[in-house]
Amino acid sequence: MKVVERLQDYLDRQAQNRPESVAIVGTTSQLTYGELDRQSNSLASALLQAGCKRGDRIALLLPKSPVAIVGMLAVLKAGCIYVPMDVDSPRSRLDLILESSGSRFLLAVPSSGALAEKLLHETATGTRLGWLEDAGKHLPPSGTVRRAFTWVSGTESADLPPCDTTSGDVAHLLFTSGSTGRPKGVAITHANVIAYITWASEQFRYTPEDRISGHPPLHFDLSTMDIYSTLATGAQLHLVPAQLNLLPQKIADFIRGRELTQWFSVPSLLSYMAKFDVVRPNDFPSLKRLLWCGERFPTPALR
Repeated sequence: MKVVERLQDYLDRQAQNRPESVAIVGTTSQLTYGELDRQSNSLASALLQAGCKRGDRIALLLPKSPVAIVGMLAVLKAGCIYVPMDVDSPRSRLDLILESSGSRFLLAVPSSGALAEKLLHETATGTRLGWLEDAGKHLPPSGTVRRAFTWVSGTESADLPPCDTTSGDVAHLLFTSGSTGRPKGVAITHANVIAYITWASEQFRYTPEDRISGHPPLHFDLSTMDIYSTLATGAQLHLVPAQLNLLPQKIADFIRGRELTQWFSVPSLLSYMAKFDVVRPNDFPSLKRLLWCGERFPTPALR
């Protein structure tokens, strides 16, 4: 088996071996491994044609969705570094991330378009806008910021120029919470994540039959394990809508209805579910692993 040196190699392997298998499941749409591969190739090509160079930082102002996963993988395939941003973060934090990361492009969708335009017009004037348009929903930005390119969600391409990044290159920047001062960007290499996923895959014995939760926001480090353990093993990633966090009964319904085999979140959410007594006796028959991670658990705890 070919050795994985870069995170996008996980997808390449699954797209070759199981192209018709479901990879990412969102609220209203899902992608197979073949679709995920071809769509990320298409968006990577758009980035390269717009002038992206190896090592450029690309900010992602994208709500958690299959398109956001396409964006992450496209950035990696273009030889660049993705910088996930939270669309609900305070404006001051978003300004800081754009300024300190030196992002060359910012990718946005219609739901985050107005915020993207404010950021680029008022803060990061040197950053260019990559517009990811929903198919059938032509909602262009107001025109305050000139678009570097427009990519329509769902566009596919099988071809992509070879990428010369290595395992030692940075894959993404994750910013700390800033609870003790100014948030700081932490550079995470491909090798860093691959070592973590190799450990997790062996520890938890993932299989293609696994249905893994994607509960954390994409700018939070817990999401790294969800996304790349899924891609590494050909499993399914079920993205949990953020609005369910305040509805413990809905969280329980989600685990039950999606027949998840793994749930991974912060322990406070599990306590919240217990407090409101939303789990029935012998509930969640498909669930094999319950993982949580918090300040006292630098690596996932299993119960």
